[in-house]
Amino acid sequence: MKVGLAAAVTAALALSGCGSPSANNNSGGGGDTSAISTQQNALDPTAKGPAAEVPGAKKGGTITVYSQSTPDSFDPTDIYYTDSGEIAKLIFRTPTQYAVRDGKSVLVPDLTDLGTVSDDKLTWTFKMQSGLKYADGSEIKVEDLAYAIKRSFAHDVFANGPTYQLTYFKDGDKYKGPYTGGDTYAGVETPDATTLVIHLAQPFADLPFYLTFSAFAPIPKEKDTKENYKNNPVASGPYQFDAFTPGTELKLKKNTNWDANSDAVRHQYVDGWDFKWGQEDVKTQQQVLNSNGPDANALNYAPIDASLIPQLTGDKKAQLLQGDSPCNYAVNLDTRKIPLEVRKAIAKAYPSDQIWKAGGLNSYVAEPSSTILPPSVPGYTKYAPLPDLSGTGTGDPAGAKKLLEAAGKVGFELSWYYDNTKPIPQQTAQIRADALKAAGFTVKPIGVTTAELRAKIADYDAPVNMGQGPSGWCSDWPTGGSWFPVLFQSHSISDGISWGLLSDKELDAKIDAIAALPAEQATAKWGELDKEIMGKYVAIPRYYVKMATVIGSNIGGGVGDGTQGEPFYVDMFLKS
Repeated sequence: MKVGLAAAVTAALALSGCGSPSANNNSGGGGDTSAISTQQNALDPTAKGPAAEVPGAKKGGTITVYSQSTPDSFDPTDIYYTDSGEIAKLIFRTPTQYAVRDGKSVLVPDLTDLGTVSDDKLTWTFKMQSGLKYADGSEIKVEDLAYAIKRSFAHDVFANGPTYQLTYFKDGDKYKGPYTGGDTYAGVETPDATTLVIHLAQPFADLPFYLTFSAFAPIPKEKDTKENYKNNPVASGPYQFDAFTPGTELKLKKNTNWDANSDAVRHQYVDGWDFKWGQEDVKTQQQVLNSNGPDANALNYAPIDASLIPQLTGDKKAQLLQGDSPCNYAVNLDTRKIPLEVRKAIAKAYPSDQIWKAGGLNSYVAEPSSTILPPSVPGYTKYAPLPDLSGTGTGDPAGAKKLLEAAGKVGFELSWYYDNTKPIPQQTAQIRADALKAAGFTVKPIGVTTAELRAKIADYDAPVNMGQGPSGWCSDWPTGGSWFPVLFQSHSISDGISWGLLSDKELDAKIDAIAALPAEQATAKWGELDKEIMGKYVAIPRYYVKMATVIGSNIGGGVGDGTQGEPFYVDMFLKS
């Protein structure tokens, strides 16, 4: 998943080992692990509208939302960043959706049920609610869901949207969307007014989770304006476009044709939303914390700047909105080039606490990690960290050197890329080099420019053996199916998305077997596999990202959406 642009800056810097660019204070390497709990609930097929009332909720007023970064698109087919994806939940309904319960995300029916799958796992049937309307009063038809699916294949027009359907959907490698491929597509059919049938090329147990993407929001064919649709899309959710200045501001107003009784997730408490982009984050975060006048009804969705954390005392503590994120960061170890015993020595020597401190991380925006799955993903299991894989500690060079001596590998060369144009990556690269050198390794850090870094770490044939990308991963949906098949199968190497660069046919088969199970059966098995793969020492865990944003003193109903790492707007209201 692509993180929102503000968080993308954080992620880009994290690639070079420096952590959050706006976090200048730190709480040491430990962080607060008490907040992490096992995530088990994955779905509730019986959920129905209306959504449960938020305690104390009132109606009326407008919430203002600030961010320095600008969402890339509001065309539902082209949305793949977390910030626009969260805002889209106010505007669009999808076949399925997430409710937030006790801080955890649960898959529930939205426009359709959660579907039933055929015995051969290649055909899914979804039953759609009838009698629902768009903001303009026209009927939402099952054919509009089918058209949205067809439209999602038009990557020549919508290049940024998700691409899983190209692999999993029948003829997804051939069909190019309705503009060039026509309306006839073998992967979807609508046999009657309330039935959507999706045909697959291979089993895809997580399809109901994937259908939460805005790419599957209904679009009436006759109102599709292609590239211009993003400027005034047809709304099916509780709010619709009122005024839009691309790159600067989006005002939403109520969709009076939205039916609360049919929606198990969303509310329509406020009269409108005013999203303002391009204003400096620290400035607007300070305004929100001050909550003078209209800023009491405002929030900023970028991670809180560390310079403002000392202000979070007294009544202002309640203005920090915290929650899970779908992201985890680690340092890749190339298992093709580094033997297991040497990987264990790297883990023992690794100076996690020093790098945490130098990178400016703090317990508000990050949590030391010791697993593959982050806490927001069902299947996450907080097992006892494997030796030297807790994401914490100052390192044990002497102990690491003993491991190298026992393996006959003293002097083993370790090499990685780092950004040599910025002080923090330079500092963290030096900390890493000093610790590994003290453990008996030969080290060869390779400095490159910011512009070169992303391409260099993505080249798996490059002359390095650790620190390759991706250095972080975020769930596209909250199951292990968005992690293990993507990062740890043999094809992950050729896909350019691998942690550890594993090529293990036995592991491939194990992942395929779990991925083919229904989500409720796969959940626990993903947790077991997590520990098994960590035991291969494929990466040094760094940190789970945590959501920490500021909200005005008059905003109620604030919770985080762990599937996006963003504020869950659909529950918010104004207290007065």
